[in-house]
Amino acid sequence: MPDYLPLLIVGAIIGVFSALFLVAYAILKRHKEDMTDRDRNMSDKEIIGRLLRYARPYAKNFIAVFIIMLFSIGYELAAPLLMGTIQSLLKQEGFQLSRLYIYVGIYASILIVSLICTYLQAMILQKTGQKILSQMRLDVFTHVERLSHEQLNNIPVGKLVTRVTNDPNAISFMFTNILVTLAKNALVVVGILAAMLLVNYMLTLVILCFVPFVVLFTIIFRQFSRRVHRQVSNATTDINTYLSENLSGIKITQIFNQEDAKMQDFVARSNKLKKAKYNRMFVFGIFRPMVFMLFISSQLCLFYFGAKGYIQDMSFLGQTITSEIVTIFYGYISRFFNPIQTLAEQFDMLQRSFASAEKIFTVLDMVPQVVDEPDAMELDEIKGEIEFKDVWFSYKPDEWVLKGVSFHIDPKQTVAFVGSTGSGKTTILSLICRNYDIQKGQILIDGIDIRKIKISSLRRHFGQMLQDVFLFSGDIRSNIVLRKEGVTDEEVWQACRYVNADSFISKLEKGLDEPVRERGNNFSAGQRQLLSFARTILHRPSVMILDEATANIDTETEILIQDSLEKMKNIGTMLIVAHRLSTIQHADNIILLSHGQIIEQGNHQELLAQKGRYHQLYTLQFTKQQLENS
Repeated sequence: MPDYLPLLIVGAIIGVFSALFLVAYAILKRHKEDMTDRDRNMSDKEIIGRLLRYARPYAKNFIAVFIIMLFSIGYELAAPLLMGTIQSLLKQEGFQLSRLYIYVGIYASILIVSLICTYLQAMILQKTGQKILSQMRLDVFTHVERLSHEQLNNIPVGKLVTRVTNDPNAISFMFTNILVTLAKNALVVVGILAAMLLVNYMLTLVILCFVPFVVLFTIIFRQFSRRVHRQVSNATTDINTYLSENLSGIKITQIFNQEDAKMQDFVARSNKLKKAKYNRMFVFGIFRPMVFMLFISSQLCLFYFGAKGYIQDMSFLGQTITSEIVTIFYGYISRFFNPIQTLAEQFDMLQRSFASAEKIFTVLDMVPQVVDEPDAMELDEIKGEIEFKDVWFSYKPDEWVLKGVSFHIDPKQTVAFVGSTGSGKTTILSLICRNYDIQKGQILIDGIDIRKIKISSLRRHFGQMLQDVFLFSGDIRSNIVLRKEGVTDEEVWQACRYVNADSFISKLEKGLDEPVRERGNNFSAGQRQLLSFARTILHRPSVMILDEATANIDTETEILIQDSLEKMKNIGTMLIVAHRLSTIQHADNIILLSHGQIIEQGNHQELLAQKGRYHQLYTLQFTKQQLENS
């Protein structure tokens, strides 16, 4: 009994730690609500199946990596045996140095082959992983472009950025590292176990006594690590969303002197992320020492039995333990426990990749609310005839924004929509472009229901000029052309001259090559509007939409824009939303909306003659303007 006292002490220590882990695990399981993986609705099997679709085109690459991996595993298995053989060789009588050189040469050759295999494996996996990553990012970005306006309004921009950038990176790491490492480590563990059994099966059984504890620690570790990884992922998404929104609106923050308040919000989110990462480090900081403790314990048992066998010429369970066996087992034990530890960590990172994959698939599974009908047609050209037939529409159920709206617009007519805020003016323009689908009624373009026209074909014939003009980073030319192929500089200048944008572009140092900063903040509101007009003219639309395009600009620029509008009326049908009635006096038809219904309709003179709501609005605005001028 005293001979086995050290083993009992080691077993007692491991037992105490195991009990503590089990208690912690039991406490964790009590918090079911906190531990519920509410963001995980897909099974691992389903996620793996969908990920394999991305990997299937590169199956040959993964097969090649697997074959190369088998060669590198040979080093892990052969190295301890060679070390034991060399030790046995050194103890033999008549030792010859030349034989030592042979074994050293064999060892070096195996090492070199292993290094070459590792390099080839890494290069193939990295190239393959980047191809899969690029395809996945392309799929997510393309799918986001197909989502409806309503869906995009409900998803924070920062969350979409995370889905396109951070999440694919985690999945790429799975293809380039995790899966191959998991397979390699599993094969190494099996191979080493087989080699240990062949060398000394009784001593191998002693080492295997520690494996159940490794499995226990790994299972518990997986539960904790999955939770902290989820916390880190959610906190990262939260801070990205916050940054995306507040950096875009930082001017408002400065105007209202809210820098300190925003900083406090940012610090709170940063601290949440810091705490989540601390928790993750804490979990890993406990797991690694536990596995290392088991590794050291197994080595202590090995040296204990080896020393007793050497001193007392003892056999253990019927098999003799020699110094050569101790040397071989020492090499195998380190190679046995390292993969087991890595397996646990890699499995956790695999779950992390699965979590990122599910978030991506959640976006990809979003069915676009506005899609082409199966029999949708292409329209090479449209005349610009538009008709609304008893159209009802709501953004939220039973909260109607349009209530039975009906009107008809002839080709090349100029029609203006006026009314108070929330009356449905902008909604009508969005419905014509099919940014949303109506609930009741019918919208016709040239007598064809717009749902029977392909969305891309429909929108190609529309040119929209909005109050808030969006310019992309780049230069003036790229913002006007928008990657339209085969456009010459002369065509761009013609469009600019047509809408009077050449008056300020020609004064710029670089002309069309003048840089455009983010959102075009190095240009005035009027200049941005003129660029949007040029952009629209260049794409030759059949129907032009102006939603408060003349608001918030100076008088001089407004004169240029009004002149541009007069020219643009000759191009096609023009739909205008305006609050300033003075800008729409020459419209062919003016539709006055109130609470989603048409209450008056006619040209400027006809509506004034009716002495109705339009007359009241015009009189109020005219009187206000007279007072301002005086």
